[in-house]
Amino acid sequence: MRAHRVTSFDTPPALETLERPRPGPGQIGVRIHACGLNFADLLMMQGKYQDTPALPFTLGMEVSGIVDALGDGVDAFAPGMRVAVYGGQGGLAEYGCFDATRAVALPDTMTHEAAAAFQIAYGTSHLALAHRAQLKPGETLLVLGAAGGVGLTAVEIGHAMGARVIACARGAAKLEAARAAGADHLIDSDTDDIRTICKDLGGVDVVYDPVGGDQFKAAFRACRPEARILTIGFASGKVPQIPANHLLVKNLTVMGLYWGGYLTFAPEILTGSLATLLKWAAEGRIDPKAHHTYPLDRAAEALELLRARKSTGKVVVTMA
Repeated sequence: MRAHRVTSFDTPPALETLERPRPGPGQIGVRIHACGLNFADLLMMQGKYQDTPALPFTLGMEVSGIVDALGDGVDAFAPGMRVAVYGGQGGLAEYGCFDATRAVALPDTMTHEAAAAFQIAYGTSHLALAHRAQLKPGETLLVLGAAGGVGLTAVEIGHAMGARVIACARGAAKLEAARAAGADHLIDSDTDDIRTICKDLGGVDVVYDPVGGDQFKAAFRACRPEARILTIGFASGKVPQIPANHLLVKNLTVMGLYWGGYLTFAPEILTGSLATLLKWAAEGRIDPKAHHTYPLDRAAEALELLRARKSTGKVVVTMA
């Protein structure tokens, strides 16, 4: 089988031909159809992600495909079942073996491309907004990086939860994607003053921030009393330093969200969130989709699109 492998943190990943793996106890073997890319893949390539595997390893954190083999002790799945899996690695390949506990059965209505774009992006936003920030109908949600892989889902989910959504993104095309996902107000991060516009709109109750840097500072200053700020990531490359005295004066709460971490300390919260999202998808409340698709032999181009921050929504690699 072919796989996109990291063999050194000093050289780019490359396609290699490997022996097809066989599932061990508690695992399922999957013929992979599609793999969703994430900012964390870029960090893994450099050895900078908190869960970077030991070298060598295959990139790709989340996949969809068909179960084609079962390890000992697996009875919740059967060959031929359509599944999505968060494996943490191993997804940019034609076959993979993953713990069965990390797989979910897919509804027939969801394509493999949509399923590969679904778990991390929608899961992160739903867990952040519903579980951590406890976003309420009628509250004002500011989404930074609103046209990115997770940001666009935060706009969509915030709209589905009844919030007034302010979307901040770069350029007219990305802002139009955010508007189509349900944003009520738009801010161009290249030309507009985030703080002034948000203050003119009455301030912000919840900030969803996968960007960091100067945008975090502007959003921080636009918060209403008792606002909640969700720190999702730092796509800008700048980790903000938080003035604790301002937290005190305005009774603000800053909270982090690492979706994969729930697998280790509260997996039932994560699986419950995914069940809710699958129900919402079936009901048409959300519309998961791959916004950019590349074949496996062009995986390097797909990763570069992500690195250059030129993507709108989710980037997916297909194995066909």
